[in-house]
Amino acid sequence: MNTLTPIKRRIVYVTVFEILAILFSTFILMLLSGSDAIQSLPMAIMISGAAVVWNFFYNSIFEALEKHWQIHKRTLVIRAFHALGFEGGLILICLPLYMLWYDVGLWTAFTMEAALLAFFLVYTFVFTLVFDKIFPLLPQAHAFARRR
Repeated sequence: MNTLTPIKRRIVYVTVFEILAILFSTFILMLLSGSDAIQSLPMAIMISGAAVVWNFFYNSIFEALEKHWQIHKRTLVIRAFHALGFEGGLILICLPLYMLWYDVGLWTAFTMEAALLAFFLVYTFVFTLVFDKIFPLLPQAHAFARRR
């Protein structure tokens, strides 16, 4: 069993997730834009960087709001709002990047983002399942997760 401390587990998760995300995104962007890896790799890196930064800020704000509103459990509705808010913000960040980088209109940029969003829904689910099998949570982390 490969157990990691919670902080090391998060670092490994984010690092491996984002490296693979950049590789997959580069390939998807190449297909969607008709460009080569030299043009799509920098965009994939920009999107990955934007997602990581946005994730940090968004979750900080979301958790502060949960605390302010005294929300102690993430119900299905809360999780849905969380996901929609995160993805909505990421779309607003990424659309101008696609439009400028690939010199495309709003609709084309939106379809590119929609394709990547669909991919990432599946990728995140599968990656997390595999990651949890390879690096299971420590027992005390399970207890903390149940309390949330």
